[in-house]
Amino acid sequence: MHLLLDTHILLWWLNDDSSLSAKSRELICDTTNLKIISAASLWEIRIKQQIKKLQLPKNFSAVVDQQPFEQLTIKPVHTDELLHLPMHHRDPFDRMLIAQARHEKLTLLTHDEVFKQYNTAIILN
Repeated sequence: MHLLLDTHILLWWLNDDSSLSAKSRELICDTTNLKIISAASLWEIRIKQQIKKLQLPKNFSAVVDQQPFEQLTIKPVHTDELLHLPMHHRDPFDRMLIAQARHEKLTLLTHDEVFKQYNTAIILN
């Protein structure tokens, strides 16, 4: 399975947070699954850090690089996919994750129930 991790899932994984379900933890630990994080999530995390909504370790980038995750850049085709998404979700970072999951045919691992309204494969945490 090819999993795209939602931003909260990534943060919960990195913090070993109890909000991450056993099912999600198992999917991330499964070495047969390809786990992917989006540049959109890293961008969102840094913005939240800058506005003091999130505190991160100084070596955050190194911590992320040490994880068993592939990193997905934002490509022009992903922005094209945004044009085909209904406005169920107004958060631009979440919309990009949905667009990327749809275009790349990834399963989105999320806690956000709104994602169910889109025509893309999701697994709820």
